[in-house]
Amino acid sequence: MSGKSSNSLVKNASVLMIASIISRVIGLLYRRPLGSILGSVGLGYYGYASNLYSILLLISSYSIPMATSKIISEMLAKKEYRGAHKVFRGAMLYAVIVGGVTALICFFGGAILLPQNQQNALPALRALAPTIFLSAILGVLRGYFQAHRTMTPTSISQILEQIMNAIVSILAAWILIRNLAPEGGTRAAIYGAMGGTIGTGAGVVVGLLFMTFVYMLNRGYFRRKIAHDRRSSEQSYQEILKMLVLMITPIIFTSFIYNCSAYADSYLYSAIQGFNGMSADSISAAYGEYSNYYVPLVSIPLAMASASTSAMMPEVSGKYAIGQLDELNRQVNQTLRLTMFICIPCMIGLTVLAKPIMGVLFPSASELAEKLLFAGSVFVVTDSFSIVTGGVLQAIGKQHVALVNAGISLVVNLASLAVMLFARPGLDIYAVMLSNIIFSLVCCFLNILSMKKHLRTRHEIRKTYVEPLASSVIMGAVAWLIYTALFHLTRRPFIGLLVAILVAIVVYLVSYVVISKTTEEEMYRFPMGGRIVKFLRLIRIYR
Repeated sequence: MSGKSSNSLVKNASVLMIASIISRVIGLLYRRPLGSILGSVGLGYYGYASNLYSILLLISSYSIPMATSKIISEMLAKKEYRGAHKVFRGAMLYAVIVGGVTALICFFGGAILLPQNQQNALPALRALAPTIFLSAILGVLRGYFQAHRTMTPTSISQILEQIMNAIVSILAAWILIRNLAPEGGTRAAIYGAMGGTIGTGAGVVVGLLFMTFVYMLNRGYFRRKIAHDRRSSEQSYQEILKMLVLMITPIIFTSFIYNCSAYADSYLYSAIQGFNGMSADSISAAYGEYSNYYVPLVSIPLAMASASTSAMMPEVSGKYAIGQLDELNRQVNQTLRLTMFICIPCMIGLTVLAKPIMGVLFPSASELAEKLLFAGSVFVVTDSFSIVTGGVLQAIGKQHVALVNAGISLVVNLASLAVMLFARPGLDIYAVMLSNIIFSLVCCFLNILSMKKHLRTRHEIRKTYVEPLASSVIMGAVAWLIYTALFHLTRRPFIGLLVAILVAIVVYLVSYVVISKTTEEEMYRFPMGGRIVKFLRLIRIYR
């Protein structure tokens, strides 16, 4: 791998990963007080509204940064700056139209889209309608800067967005319950969930204001590039919109299918368990534990996989556009190795420390959430792999292939969920967890076959999977022993958990270097590699 492209990929991936970690940690921290305010039923309403919002967001804006980044990065690789900026403006027009229409569907059609026994989530969903419109515009700005291989603005905006989301969600939920439903009960759960979704909108507003500010600061630079462009061919906005639609539509459907599994699972789970005789409040409570405790925890490493993919896509698209397939494959393998280097130890850590993690972060969570995390942490690895490989197919223009793979996976997911719930109703919410793991496994398998066909990609099995897994098993055993010993001594789970995590990080890094024989030069290619090398020198692993 060329030093320049490798450094660019690692740097951008590191920036987005750090931002993703910070954002997800903030998201975890605010869910604790939010869960105490809303209660399990309110969390269920919040979860149903958030899942449907996520699906509508996929249609309006989720794929816009990816598509904008892909198209513009290809033009920038050919130094077509005027054409790139015109695509940016066309994407903004697309976002306003599609975002506006989807926001109206969210507000006026939410009652139809929500399960009939979960209509109490409707006020929370309607509060999210303006957020859908604003998110579409924000997505264009983020995609434009990512195409320029500048991930810092996106990263900062994500952190600011999450901070505002956390503050406003808690305050709005508390204020609405106190003033509109002081008696508690179902009414309090409804208004509390609505307050939580108002916070989501406040976060997007702050992120949009920041990205607009950054764009205005850099507008002079963009204008100078455009003024010296002699390569761009003139394209009408009609042609640009057509190109965007052709590019975005398969990505939308792929992302929709890939991510709507959560919405479809929630809808199917609610309907089947209602048929099985389970009460609506019990369904909401169980789904609240799953969607608000288990899902956010496994989403932290998944966010890092998404960050790696976002950083990789402009690089891969650019290399594919100019025919550098060997370099493209090296970057794909580098991205997979970076992702597994982080996600495999996260899976092991979440498994062996499931009980103290849930107990410390979410004291109001029941034993169900702990068992879900213990049994379902493997989803971190399977889903992160499917995220990266799906991103590769989209980056090389094989969106329809990724779409078909995701569609097949969704059918298998829903079929397996229905079979499990009808055959074994006692599985309850565990069936949702298992069906999601099945979805990601099928998607992984199909994406691997597609990559081999179109890119002749050969995966580095030992470096990418075996070495991180072996190191993680050692790390997990040490972490469990330390936590167990410290808990018996202090009876304070926080102390044992904190020490166990800190020691686990050191043990993993040392074990990985010893097992993989990774040199200092190779370690510099990993996220925060320079700091890792300095630390390993300090403890005499590197000399």
